[in-house]
Amino acid sequence: MANYKELNVWQKSMDLVVDVYITIDSLPQVERFALLDQIRRWSVSIPSNIAEGAGRNHKKEFIQFLSISLGSLYELQTQLEIAKRVGYISNIFVLDNKTLEIEKMLNALITSIKKTI
Repeated sequence: MANYKELNVWQKSMDLVVDVYITIDSLPQVERFALLDQIRRWSVSIPSNIAEGAGRNHKKEFIQFLSISLGSLYELQTQLEIAKRVGYISNIFVLDNKTLEIEKMLNALITSIKKTI
């Protein structure tokens, strides 16, 4: 498989992790171990699963891990929306755009790999 660090989707998802950490740093102290922990977990899971899947020896396994990354992305989007709706984060527009871009990239990569199987 490809070197995961060279994959644009991995690079963008790493940037997303940094942006998420910066954004959620302002969450109220009461949420430090609930919503905050979930948001961190899901954001970190996205590039982590891309990396793990790229390290596998089979394309089907890589697709499986890319799908897990996609699931983590959807969970992250949901957690961010919850944080927005309860008033912890006022504007998630930038994060929304980044997650949508990564979603498209993951779907395109999965489709591309499936064509080679």
